[in-house]
Amino acid sequence: MPELAAQVIERLQGERLLSDERFVESLITARRRRGIGPLRVRQDLERKGIPSDTVERWLNPGGNEWTELLREVWRKKFRAKQPKTQAERAKQARFLQSRGFSFEQIQRLFNGRDID
Repeated sequence: MPELAAQVIERLQGERLLSDERFVESLITARRRRGIGPLRVRQDLERKGIPSDTVERWLNPGGNEWTELLREVWRKKFRAKQPKTQAERAKQARFLQSRGFSFEQIQRLFNGRDID
């Protein structure tokens, strides 16, 4: 039975009906629509068994599209209000990290380097 499954998968890949590349593109698009950052997307892809070289080709955590998404998520959740206290800053940072954004991305946002 495993041989049959392998043959079916090979045939589907040969006919371009089954593709890790298309799956990765689709998953990234869906997660971005939900406001999920690159670290969580990477984790989701790894959990699904996508090879790391494929993930690296599609996922550029430092790319401008992720910076834009971070700004959008931050504006929606916090109405683009810079944190005034350390407690507010920590609260906003925890939320953004839970969404899959890196500490460096969040710091750039808070320091005003990534805000319009």
